[in-house]
Amino acid sequence: MTQVYDHGGGVRSLQVPIPDNPLGHTLVYVVDTDRGPVLVDTGWDDPASWDTLCAGLTACGTSVGEIVGVVITHHHPDHHGLSGRVREASGAWLAMHAADASVVRRTRETRPESWFTYMAAKLTAAGAPEEHVAPLRAPRGHRTLPGLSPALPDREIVPGELLDLPGRRLRAIWTPGHTPGHVCLHLEEDHPAELPGRGRLFSGDHLLPEISPHIGLYEDPDDTTVTDPLGDYLDSLERVARLGPAEVLPAHQYPFTDAPARVRELLAHHESRLTGLRSLLTTPLTPWQLAERMEWNRPWAHIPHSSRTIAVAEAEAHLRRLVKLGRAEAVPGSDPVTYVAV
Repeated sequence: MTQVYDHGGGVRSLQVPIPDNPLGHTLVYVVDTDRGPVLVDTGWDDPASWDTLCAGLTACGTSVGEIVGVVITHHHPDHHGLSGRVREASGAWLAMHAADASVVRRTRETRPESWFTYMAAKLTAAGAPEEHVAPLRAPRGHRTLPGLSPALPDREIVPGELLDLPGRRLRAIWTPGHTPGHVCLHLEEDHPAELPGRGRLFSGDHLLPEISPHIGLYEDPDDTTVTDPLGDYLDSLERVARLGPAEVLPAHQYPFTDAPARVRELLAHHESRLTGLRSLLTTPLTPWQLAERMEWNRPWAHIPHSSRTIAVAEAEAHLRRLVKLGRAEAVPGSDPVTYVAV
């Protein structure tokens, strides 16, 4: 049975499953407006997930055909995956921040062989061993990239502006870090006195009650700008803390209160992690070598190929932050590049 929860005030959530993923499900929110229901995210593009979404909407007293809009917190497939099917079934508009829309556009335009070549070069530069890189260079035949054609949004979410939701005040808060165009959505409304704060916040993956979100690299191969996604994430956390919502409605796990306290926990966690990683750089390490030594939710030997690639991106994001803070530096002439504490 589809899990539906009524949060009050015309806001409900549906648990849409993520196949073969320890997160279990994405919380898709249904927000009533004067024009009709709007979704915050949609869930993974999978037949069972689609059936669950449709059944959940029926349990809410509506249907997928009545959805008038989809607001996408970020481009990841467990949030954006079903957006195209929802639009096909309803004619709903899709809204996303321009930075993530750019990632979607590149994904749709990139041929699989080009993507594999790019990833092989990136991993080699990060110090990945040949046995990890070799499968990316091997003939791929009929292999395709999952999620290669996500739906292009037709509306842009502009930070600081109210979205076009009649009868609602839903303001976009740009919170880059997890992805470059991640947005939280502040539902500006009155709240019971026992819950101090200002309205409710749909936080996507930016602020979760028990998980520190992955910080990844989503870079245009033709753009040589060195980004600092971890720095962006930490700055975004402080922005949300200053907002002080009465309640946080995340995309995973469960709703919670006291956003500033959770932000303090995450800031302390990342400062502790940066300090720990700097202590590992007493000898020069590549991003791959640092990832091998970082603490994950399982031993490195048990982490599958695709997850190791994600882990190396997070290691590199932390290295970039250490360099920007003046706590580490690249070793001149090293190839692949190594980093050392300063």
